[in-house]
Amino acid sequence: MAVDIPPLVKPSRLRSRGGLLGECLAEFLGTFVLISFGCGVVAMAVAALPGSGRAATPTTIFLAAGDWLLISWGWALAVVFGVYVAGGVSGAHINPAVTLAMAARRGFPWVKVLPYWFAQVVGALTGAALVYLVYHNAIDAYDSAVPGPKVNGHTNATFSIFATFPAAYFHGGIWGPLIDQIVGTAFLLMLIAAVLDLRNQAVKANLAPLIVGFVVAAIGMSYGANAGYAINPARDFGPRLLTYAAGWGSLAFPGSVSGSFSAYWWIPIVGPLIGGLIGILVYDLFIGDVLLLRSELAQLPEPGRSTPVRTTDEE
Repeated sequence: MAVDIPPLVKPSRLRSRGGLLGECLAEFLGTFVLISFGCGVVAMAVAALPGSGRAATPTTIFLAAGDWLLISWGWALAVVFGVYVAGGVSGAHINPAVTLAMAARRGFPWVKVLPYWFAQVVGALTGAALVYLVYHNAIDAYDSAVPGPKVNGHTNATFSIFATFPAAYFHGGIWGPLIDQIVGTAFLLMLIAAVLDLRNQAVKANLAPLIVGFVVAAIGMSYGANAGYAINPARDFGPRLLTYAAGWGSLAFPGSVSGSFSAYWWIPIVGPLIGGLIGILVYDLFIGDVLLLRSELAQLPEPGRSTPVRTTDEE
């Protein structure tokens, strides 16, 4: 079917997109889709459903576990479709933590890491801008209905549509949210590695995005309330830039709420980058290396030799 689809641009003008530029464009669009649906579902839960009369009051949110399930499954589907959109061109990292882990342990070229990160952050910023364009009336209505406290007329609740913050029971501490982000992203990369490992019980390629979406749903349901399960530096940083520009001020940068948390903006960046490396290293230590050894032992030796001959590339 693909050969029957005429290109929008003459093939001679598409050559520049055949390499890194095309991959970065795919990362941009995949991350754009991720944030458009992910932040979109939070906007539904926080502002649109209450404001449209579909909740008990114009300011009623999160009265039951089902509200959190709406967000967990919404983000899961956002990941699924973001990966389906970009996977065939760039591998659909759509997450700087994934890009870093793949460079560290899966042979992804280090020279592509920064361009991928840039494309992911810009895609996330653009996706957040679309959500704000669609939902700014609902956001303004919610902020007007809530008594406070506010920064430039905006509340922390509407800020949560776009970026993350820690729960009050951390009392402004750093280590609890940081560990939470490390653990959540470690599970993400560990399970992504398992899904993609052809030596393991890998799913068929066209089902991998769906399974990765299930992974994100599981993390959200099990570890989401501590700090909003960003588990993706671009997912938090790009929309945080948008909220800063749109007037949320100190709620966005440095990420502060008086008496609750301060200078939080760096934790959803550093935590996932550390956690992603830990997750893929743990998978390789406990599973990947074992599968590699088994595959080597399964090779039959040549006649007259007790062990298989190693080529120069294998040594």
